[in-house]
Order: sequence, then structure tokens, then C-alpha cells
Amino acid sequence: MTVVRSLLLFALAALTEIGGAWLVWQGWREHRGLWWVAAGVLMLGAYGFVATFQPDPNFGRVLAAYGGVFVAGSLAWGMVVDGYRPDRSDVVGAVICLLGVAVVMYGPRG
Repeated sequence: MTVVRSLLLFALAALTEIGGAWLVWQGWREHRGLWWVAAGVLMLGAYGFVATFQPDPNFGRVLAAYGGVFVAGSLAWGMVVDGYRPDRSDVVGAVICLLGVAVVMYGPRG
């Protein structure tokens, strides 16, 4: 159950961080306005809180592992929201990152 909870928290963290960054991008770079930027800033703040609910007590480990989730999640976001088509190297890189997440977060501890 702990691994499932952790994976769900990583998914929620990805939605809040990537979604927040996308809103800031849309508000500023695509000239949609400061309300988009403000919403993005709030979502990015929410991301910081989501990470604190991870069962592992080590900040460095959680954030390092989340880096891999962020890579894969960003590519997925781009596909769903912006119509981005990843190439083979994108997919292979994302899989490698997710394997790293599994090792860092859920590998045996000595």
C-alpha cells in the first residue's frame, strides 16, 4: 500500500508542478494574462506541499526520484495538452528515468 500511495503522490506532484509551470508559460509567453500566471504560481506552491506527504522521510531522495517522474510526466503532458509527438529518444529517456525512480525510491536499503 505504501508504494501505491507514493506513486499516486508522484502523479499528483507531476500534475501540480507541470500544470503550474504550463499555466505560467501560457500566461506569460502566450500572452494569456496574469490570471494564468497567478493560477500557475498557486499550483506550483501546491506541488511543494504534495511532496511532503511522501512516506519516505528523506527530502533529497524524494526530490531526486521526482525528477524522473517530472521528465516522463512533462513528455506526457506535452502529448496530451500540446499535441507534442515524442521521438524514440524521448521515450527511451523517459523509461530510463522511471527505472531510476524505481531504484531510488523502492530499491532495497542496506
